[in-house]
Amino acid sequence: MTTLLEEVFARVARLPEEEQDAIARWLMEELASEHKWESLLAGSQDKLTSLADQALSDYRQGWTSQLDPKAL
Repeated sequence: MTTLLEEVFARVARLPEEEQDAIARWLMEELASEHKWESLLAGSQDKLTSLADQALSDYRQGWTSQLDPKAL
């Protein structure tokens, strides 16, 4: 465990139990969400490559235009 993480846990340990549980639930949800995104992105590499290739092809053929943020 890193020194920074140890410091965070020490600080959290001084909080009331209710707040400790809220932080623990939040952290568990964040870790689960991160794992979910990693899994989804790992399985989509071929599709992302295909979409990037299509976008480059569209650009090279002149089928794209520059985005004007002021027009949004």
